[in-house]
Amino acid sequence: MEIKLPAYLKFTIILLGIILLIYLLQMFKSILAPLAFSLLFALLLLPLCRHMEQLRIPRPLAILVSIILVIVVLGLVVWFLSSQLMSLTTELDSITGNVGDLITRVQAFLYEKFGIVPSNRTELIQNMVGSLQDIATSFLGNTISMTTGAIAALTIVPIFVFCLLYYRDHLEQFLFKFTTKDHRGGLLQTIASIQQVVQSYISGLMIVIVIVSLLNSAGLLLLGVKYAIFFGIFASILTIIPYIGIMIGALMPALFTLAASGHMVDALLVVGVFAFVQFLEGNFITPLVVGSKVSINPFAAIVALLVGGEIWGAPGMIIALPFVAMLKVIFDAYEPLAPFGFLLADVDDVKPKKKGKVHHWFDEIWNGLGRGKKDVTK
Repeated sequence: MEIKLPAYLKFTIILLGIILLIYLLQMFKSILAPLAFSLLFALLLLPLCRHMEQLRIPRPLAILVSIILVIVVLGLVVWFLSSQLMSLTTELDSITGNVGDLITRVQAFLYEKFGIVPSNRTELIQNMVGSLQDIATSFLGNTISMTTGAIAALTIVPIFVFCLLYYRDHLEQFLFKFTTKDHRGGLLQTIASIQQVVQSYISGLMIVIVIVSLLNSAGLLLLGVKYAIFFGIFASILTIIPYIGIMIGALMPALFTLAASGHMVDALLVVGVFAFVQFLEGNFITPLVVGSKVSINPFAAIVALLVGGEIWGAPGMIIALPFVAMLKVIFDAYEPLAPFGFLLADVDDVKPKKKGKVHHWFDEIWNGLGRGKKDVTK
C-alpha cells in the first residue's frame, strides 16, 4: 500500500535528500569525480566502439584503441598549452620598458588633466611587474597542479571507461531489474535520449571550441599579437562559460598586449577581435553546430558552473553543463519533473511538450524498490 505524505513533509524530505547528496558528493569526491568523467568519456566513445565492433574488432581491443586515441589528443593539447604558458612567463622581464613608458604617459595625463602629482615610476614598475609575475606564477602553478591531477587521473579514469564500455550490456540488464517487461521500451528510450544528448552536446562543444580557437588565433595573428595561438585556444576553451568566459578569455591577451606594446589601442583591438568572434559563436556557430537538441539557458548554465565549482572545484565546473543536460532529459521524460526541465531550457527553444512516455518506469522504480518484485531479467 502506497503511503501518502503531506506536501510539507515531502518537500522536507527532498531538501534533506539534496543536502545529503551534496555532502556525499564532497565526501567521496576522489572517487565520484573520476567516475563522472569516465561516464562522459564512455558515452562519447560508445559510437566509435560500436563501429569498430561492427567491423569484427573484439570489444576489448576496440575500447583500448578509443581510449588511447583520447589520451593522445588530450596529451598534445596539455603539452602545447603548458609549453606556451611557460614561454610566456619569460616575456615579463622584457616588457618592463614598455610598462615604464605606459606609466609615464598615464602619469603625465593625470597630472595635466587632474593635477595628480606623479609618484615614483621605478617603484610602480617594480610593483606592476612583480604583480604580473606573481599572477603568472600562480596561474602556472595551478595549471601544473591540474595537469598533475589529470595525469594521476589517467591511472583510474581509463580503467573506469574500459569497464563502463565493456560491461555496458550487464549495466543495461541491471537497470532492467527495476522495471517490468512492458516498461523496458521506455527505459531504453530514455537511455538512448541521454546518450544522444550527451554525445551531441560534447562533440558539438568540441567542434565549437576548435572553430572559435581558429577564429581567435587568426584575428590575433592579423594584429601581430605574440602567442596568438595560445591565447586563441585558451579563450575558446573558456567559451563554455556563457558571457563571462569571453571576458575572461579576452582579458589576459589584452593586458599582455597593453604591457608589451604600451598602446591602449592595441589592447582595444584585441578585445574587439574576441567580441566579434563571440558574436559569431553565439549567433551562428553554436546554433548551426550544436543545434537546439540541448539548449540550456545562460542563467541555468552559470548557476550550474558555480555549483559544480563549489562542490568539486575546477573538475566540477568542467562536467557541470553535460550533467545538467542529462538532468534536463530526465526532467523532460518524467512528467512530475517536467517544470524543472522547462526551467533549464533556453527561452527561445521552449516548445509545448507532449505528455512524457517514460514516466511510468520511474514510478515503477519509486514504488517497486524493496517490495519483493518478481525476477525481471531479460
